[in-house]
Amino acid sequence: MVVVLALALCLLPPCAGQNHQEEAERIMTTTPVIDGHNDLPWQLLKRFNNQLGLPEANLTTLNSTHTNIPKLRKGHVGGQFWSVYVPCDTQNKDAVKRTLEQIDVVQRMCELYPETFSCVVDSAGIRKAFQEKKVASLMGVEGGHSIDSSLGVLRTFYRLGVRYMTLTHSCNTPWADNWLVDTEKEQPQHHGLSSFGKMVLAEMNRLGMIVDLAHVSVETMKVVLNISKAPVIFSHSSAYGLCQNRRNVPDDVLRMVAATKSLVMVNFYNDYVTCKDTATLADVANHMDYVKKVAGVEYVGFGGDYDGVTRLPTGLEDVSTYPALVAELLARNWTVEEVKAALAENLIRVFTRVEEVSGAQGAPGMGCTRHGELEGSCRTSYGYTNSAGTAQLPPAALVLALALLLSLLS
Repeated sequence: MVVVLALALCLLPPCAGQNHQEEAERIMTTTPVIDGHNDLPWQLLKRFNNQLGLPEANLTTLNSTHTNIPKLRKGHVGGQFWSVYVPCDTQNKDAVKRTLEQIDVVQRMCELYPETFSCVVDSAGIRKAFQEKKVASLMGVEGGHSIDSSLGVLRTFYRLGVRYMTLTHSCNTPWADNWLVDTEKEQPQHHGLSSFGKMVLAEMNRLGMIVDLAHVSVETMKVVLNISKAPVIFSHSSAYGLCQNRRNVPDDVLRMVAATKSLVMVNFYNDYVTCKDTATLADVANHMDYVKKVAGVEYVGFGGDYDGVTRLPTGLEDVSTYPALVAELLARNWTVEEVKAALAENLIRVFTRVEEVSGAQGAPGMGCTRHGELEGSCRTSYGYTNSAGTAQLPPAALVLALALLLSLLS
């Protein structure tokens, strides 16, 4: 009787669920997930001041974060964009310095754990890391305030390995509007991008740095999607059609994502998944289904936002749980090819195209903002221009120049 009951139970959905889980694990051994956004470097700063040598900061045994090495292995994470995030309150202060420190901590992660992390800078590096069973580690600057309105800083970040920049975080920059303008908590300043913001976009295209539209206003999204020469990503955003939070992507923008062959990497934060404090793994799968339906399966990916959020869905508590979400997609009749596309191939396609566009570009951008557009008292004005476009001179130099001019005229 017990044997008969056991056989009967195996005919019920849980056994099918087990099969989906096994299939997810099998798929991910060869096509691991590339996640668009993880804030572990921010946790390392807050908790340990980036002192990776402390025993409590050991990434093999650290358990108070969503991310550690055993969890990454269990979750079949093969590629990760680590966020080199610094908050908006660094704007007009020490944003560049603090961002450099976060770039440094990611690079030291790769040096300290070479058997696990491989810092890479291109799509070929991702595939090589897959073959070596390492986590391809890339960096994304989360917020354009980090470049302090400087194309030179942008280029320097690229040389240091940064491969995407989120144009804004939760604050306007002197050249781009953030998502809070759509909530009326902030006022729009640039109708998406200022003229200098368009120079930033062009320079990112030229460099081969992926443009990230998570955190920007809807108008900014549309401006960028209309003028970018390369596809873009939303590194950690969900579907506005399912959760009316302004951090999410509305349907008309999803259609623009498809038209430009761009990518939405679905966020796991409860507030962006259900617009409530609670959510489940199935709710996240709903967002992936939704993006697939409106934009297409070629334009959906994973952007968990682990270690950057305070509430996560039941079943997706940390980075070890990606296979469970893949199993859910398989249960919803996603094909193996569709799952592989969402796991990694869509991101690699976008990255490859960004690299191709970069190869066709010309000389470095030379534009700059006017000194008067920058806030903060701790700034020098060397090389900046005034509103007329002429070199801005310090007051004493201006007096001397006028005196010289008068002497010539007399």
